[in-house]
Amino acid sequence: MAYFTYDTSVIIARRPIDLRPKRGGLVLSSVVLMELTASAVDDSQRKNYEFLFREHEQNDSLIVPNDNDWFFASKILFWLARRRRKVQGGRLYRLQPGMAQRMAFDALLAASARSRQVAVITDNWNDFRAIQCFCNVKLIKGSDFFR
Repeated sequence: MAYFTYDTSVIIARRPIDLRPKRGGLVLSSVVLMELTASAVDDSQRKNYEFLFREHEQNDSLIVPNDNDWFFASKILFWLARRRRKVQGGRLYRLQPGMAQRMAFDALLAASARSRQVAVITDNWNDFRAIQCFCNVKLIKGSDFFR
């Protein structure tokens, strides 16, 4: 059975979206839940994300990065920085505020999805395509998935 997980960009763009565990298909990333919980607008929304965390944890449908995923994500970020430096003529210009953090979360999501053979559904296509150059993770555009 093919499994998939949503990137945060898909969830934000398509609210409300059903994130409850189902038989086969959706697995939820703890990285995405971290991003969603950190940006919750109120305690009610935060509690909802906590409930989803517990549900997916009990259902064995929660992707939690392991030590190899963390290390591989750091290598992806290193390779991305080297490529940026090469493209920028030997200089490494600062990223936009928050971009390094978002890329770190995306690399960690990609690494953990790859190790579990799970496709990532994303609207953040360009960043994930860049990551995919160094991490053989299956990607699906959100616009294609939700047709």
